[in-house]
Order: sequence, then structure tokens, then C-alpha cells
Amino acid sequence: MKPVAIPVIGKYGSALTLMRIPFSVYLMPVYWFALSVADGYTWWRAVAVFLILHVLVYPASNGYNSYHDRDEGSIGGLRRPPKVTQELFHLVLLFDVLALLFGFLLSPLFALLVALYLLVSKAYSNRNVRLKKYPIISTLVVTVFQGAFTFWMVQVGAGLDMQQTLQTPNSWFALVSTLFLCGSYPLTQIYQHQEDSERGDHTLSLLLGIRGTFVFAGIALSLGAALLIGLYLAFGQLLSIGVFLLCTAPITFYFLSWMRRSWQNSGEVNFENTMRMNKISSLCISLAFFLILLLRTVSGA
Repeated sequence: MKPVAIPVIGKYGSALTLMRIPFSVYLMPVYWFALSVADGYTWWRAVAVFLILHVLVYPASNGYNSYHDRDEGSIGGLRRPPKVTQELFHLVLLFDVLALLFGFLLSPLFALLVALYLLVSKAYSNRNVRLKKYPIISTLVVTVFQGAFTFWMVQVGAGLDMQQTLQTPNSWFALVSTLFLCGSYPLTQIYQHQEDSERGDHTLSLLLGIRGTFVFAGIALSLGAALLIGLYLAFGQLLSIGVFLLCTAPITFYFLSWMRRSWQNSGEVNFENTMRMNKISSLCISLAFFLILLLRTVSGA
């Protein structure tokens, strides 16, 4: 039995690597943002939502994307991805089922939103549908579903009803999350132009080019930050503005520095610098919204 069992375990281990569970850490900003502006949720539900999304839903999406892309070059979170096997598809199905099961136990509406998210993420990657190959459609799908939709999904799972999440100013905060995703999304594609082109995926970054990608990202991120600061100002949350600007200063510094170097030398547009940008932006924005959430909790606001 051992000679058979060990290779099987090894294949599932490689498949689990392609699920990129640790990479889910960099998808936390929308979660913390959604909680930082919400009222009336319970902590245990918020923790459950975090685990369902970051341990099951996001890895399932990552795994399904890898199953259809079969990348040979570097991908987000993995410099040298292992070979794709059928075991990866088995794990994706398992994670999907667990996400829906635990989501339903938390809230039927939340489970429905999770199901919709999983379906859209599969349409994005599936070779027969492949929304990913259409630059405008894929950008709209990713920025809306990983931005505003996930923002609302977190709040619903944490205990808010749908009517609360769709009311202003919450809907404006949801728009901020989509603008931030709109800025960061093309940057994740910027080093994969050759591989995407060979596969027939006409991504937004490929359409814009290197310089255009940086300009587009800068505009979208700036619009998101401006809208967020305007909303904070409207509600007199000056401390939140200070926290946000202080925590995101490293993002601005690295982005401008990387853009300058990339315009001078296209070799700077590589996996390492892209992942560094992703890490800095994700962790700094998560820290900002976590601290704002903590301040609101302590002050009872």
C-alpha cells in the first residue's frame, strides 16, 4: 500500500500548494474595510466569515484558476508553481462544498452570495467561458465581485441584512473598495504580458501596456482614496483620515518609485517587484482599516 499511498499524498500536497492559502492574506483589505464601517454585527460571525472566505473561498478560486491556466511561469504567491494534476480539481470541489456548507450554517443569504462568487470566479477562469480573455469584462467582473460584492458579502455574513448594506453611505464605501481593486488588479497582470498573450488572454494590463497600467492604477487608486477621505470628512472622522494616510504612505512611495524605475528599465516589471507591491499595498491597507476598526470599537463609535 505504501508505494501507492505516498505518491497520492504527494499529488494532493502539490495540489494544495496551488490553492495558495497563504496568498489569501493579501485579500484581507476588503474584509477589514467592510467591518470598519459597519454597525450591528457580531464578532463570532465576523470570525466565521473570515475563515470561510480566506481558508475556503479564495483558495478554491485560486485553485480553479490554476487548474485551467496551467501556468508554467510565476503566478501570484508562487514563483515556481507545481504541475497541475486532477487532484487539484478534487480539492477545489471539496473547498467549494465546505464553503457553501459552513456559509449556509452561518446564513442562507450569505451562502447564496458565496455560491454566486464561486460561480463568477469559475466563469472568469473556465476555458469554455474564459471571461479572463476579455480585458474590459474581466476588469469589471473582478473589481465588482472582489470589491463591492465581497464588501457586502462580509457584512451580510457578519449579521447585517441586505437592506442595511445597500443604504448610503455604506454603498459609497463599497464603491471605494471597487476603485481600490480597479487600481490594484491590472498591476497583478503587469509582469505576465508575454504568457497571457500566448494563451490568448487579452488582459487589461496587456491592453494598456506598462506605462498605461501604471497611469490607470494611479488614477483608480487616487479616486478611491479621495472618495474615502471625502466620506471620512463628511462624518467628522479626522482620526481615520490620519490613520489611513499614515498607513498607506509606504504604498505611495513604493508605487511611485517602482513606476519611475519601470519606465526607465522594463526589466523592473517582474514577478518579485509585482509581489512586493502586492504585499506592501495589501498589508498596509489591511493595517489601516484594522486600526480604524479597533479605534471605533474602543471609542464605542
